[in-house]
Amino acid sequence: MPIPPASGSPQDRLPLEPIRVLRPRRTDALAELFKEMEQGTGDLEPVAVPDPQSWDEGETQELPPVRTGHGSAPRGGGRLGFGPGLRRAAVTIAVAAAALVGFAGALLLHDRNDAAAVQEPRPTASAEPTATATASASASAASDPDGAGTLREGDSGPAVTDLQERLLRIPDVYAGGSTGGTYDATLKAAVARFQLWYGIRGDETGVYGNDTRAALESRTAPGNG
Repeated sequence: MPIPPASGSPQDRLPLEPIRVLRPRRTDALAELFKEMEQGTGDLEPVAVPDPQSWDEGETQELPPVRTGHGSAPRGGGRLGFGPGLRRAAVTIAVAAAALVGFAGALLLHDRNDAAAVQEPRPTASAEPTATATASASASAASDPDGAGTLREGDSGPAVTDLQERLLRIPDVYAGGSTGGTYDATLKAAVARFQLWYGIRGDETGVYGNDTRAALESRTAPGNG
C-alpha cells in the first residue's frame, strides 16, 4: 500500500517552468569571411577559365548525316539544307507566281463586270412616263408646304365650289359668300377667319391646305349639321 507523501516533501512543490535563455548570434565570423573575400586574403584559390576562342575545333564532333527514306545519305558531304542561291530562286519563283495570280484575278473581274454591263436590262418605254409622272408629283408635293390639293387665291373649279359650300355651313365665317367657284379675296379672308377661330396652324393663313381641309370636312360632314 503506497504511503502518502509527508507535507513539505518535494512532490508538493510547484513544478519549475523552463527558463529561456536568449543569446545573440555571432555575426563576427560571417563579417570576417566577407572581408577576407573582398581583400583576397582568404583560403579561396582562383580558378582560370579558358578563353572560348582558344578552344580546339578538333575536340568537336560533326553530327552524322540524316538518312532519307531510301536509306542513302544526301549529297553535298552529308549536309542538309538549301544554299543561298536556291533560296533566292525559290523566293523569286514565289513572287512571280503571286503576281501572275493577281493579274489573272484582275482580268477575270474585269470580264465579269463587262458581262454584267452587257446583260443589264434597259428601261422600257412604258416605264419612262410612269417614272416621270411620279417624279413630277413628288416635286409638286415638295414645292407646296401645305400638301397636295391645296387651294389658294387665284384658283377656280369644282373644288373651290365645294370649299365655298362647306364654309357657308359654318356660322358667321362666310355669310352671304358666293359659290361661283373662284378663290377670290373674300374667300381667302373666310378661310383665314376659320383657321383663326378654330385654332388651325398647320397651313398658311388664308390657304386651304390639308389641316384646314380636315378640320372643315369633319365639321361639315353629314350628321354634324
